[in-house]
Order: sequence, then structure tokens, then C-alpha cells
Amino acid sequence: MARLPRFVIPGQPQHIIQRGNNRQEIFCEEDDYRFYLEKLEEAAEKFQCDVHAYVLMTNHVHLLVTPHTETGIGKMLQSLGRYYVQYFNYRYQRTGTLWEGRYRATLIDSEQYLFTCMRYIELNPVRASMVGHPSEYPWSSYRSNGAGVPASLISSHGEYRRLGRTEAERQSAYRQLVRARIPDKTLDEIRSATNKAWVLGSDRFRERIARQLNRRVAPAVRGGDRKSKAYRDNVEFNRV
Repeated sequence: MARLPRFVIPGQPQHIIQRGNNRQEIFCEEDDYRFYLEKLEEAAEKFQCDVHAYVLMTNHVHLLVTPHTETGIGKMLQSLGRYYVQYFNYRYQRTGTLWEGRYRATLIDSEQYLFTCMRYIELNPVRASMVGHPSEYPWSSYRSNGAGVPASLISSHGEYRRLGRTEAERQSAYRQLVRARIPDKTLDEIRSATNKAWVLGSDRFRERIARQLNRRVAPAVRGGDRKSKAYRDNVEFNRV
């Protein structure tokens, strides 16, 4: 079965995951992280993508990115991957692929899910029990978004800028958001949407994107009372 093209709307953020092949390590030493971030910044600028959040784990990467062209994210990751694989293979005397197939991504509703995705990304090392607080992990965007450590890679999203009138106010408000627990159901929604390339957002947002792209943006409804209005509405929505 042919793969559907990814959802891409210039100006709409996406949550992206890229994993190492067979879950193998893609970062072994500090220089690896630094090289990746350097090439990510270069590629993001070249292909007109704003990076709002990131975390580099030992065997996978999370990014929150807003593209400004339809091909921006694909070209950015292609360029980044090419440089990084060449670097990694040469440094560790290996050959072959480094990545686990295509990157995974989901279009997100910035009003409802932007901060949830930012927190989800930057709290990865905490959930993995690598650190007790995101500020302790050096390879994420939390220190920039939450503490104001300068990072030329990071571009603040409009929703983030609305958190306060000054940088200090925005950082303080964001730290408060990070302290709030993300419900398990929400974590599952983010993981499912990203891994299966569905749109992450409210019903209204998904309906708007479905009509805009003329594509189904959520899994088809299974079971339920076929005579109920809710079931018929869901079926009609998922036909779009």
C-alpha cells in the first residue's frame, strides 16, 4: 500500500521523532550532540524552519518545528541526516544506515497542544529517569525556554511570546507550565498521533485540516452504536 504524503502546512508546527536503527545509540559522546545541533541550526536556517523545542536522547531525537515552506522539514532533516551519518560513521568506523526508516511527525494544534508538546519533549529525560529536573539535562531546549540560556537555534513561537511581556515573565510562566503533570492519556495521544502520522488537536482543528487538505486526519471510528448521531458524525468526519 502506498504511503500517504505527510501533513505539511507552512506556518503550522509539527512534532517530529527520529530514531536510531534498531534503537541503537546515535549519540555516544558530547561532541556528537554538539555536531548534531550545529548542523540542525544550519539546516533549519537554510530551509526556513523555526525550531521551538528539542531533546536529543541517546537513541532518538524529538523536535518541535514550524516550517515556512511545504518542503522545509523534509529538506532540513535530509540535509541534517546526510551530514550527521557521514560524521557518525567516520568517527566510529562504521558503515550503513543510522536511522530507523523515515522520520515520524504529526501536525499539531498550536493553541491547544503547543505547550503540551514542548513539555513532553523537554521532560523526556525526566521520564527516562536520567535526571530529576529538565534543567539538569544539557541536550534539550529547556534551559533556553525555561531559564533564558542563550540558544541561537531556538525560535520562540507566538504562543510562547504571549506568556509574558518580557523574557523573564515568559520564562517564569513556562516554568510553571512544566511543573504541571501531563496526564497519561495525553502522553498516549501524543505518542499515537506522532507514530501514526495523525493530526494532534481539537475536533474543530482536525476538521479544519481535513477539509483544507482533503484527507482523513484521524483513525477511522470502529464499533459503536451505528444508529447514534455521534457515530454518524464521526464516520462523516473521518471520510473527509
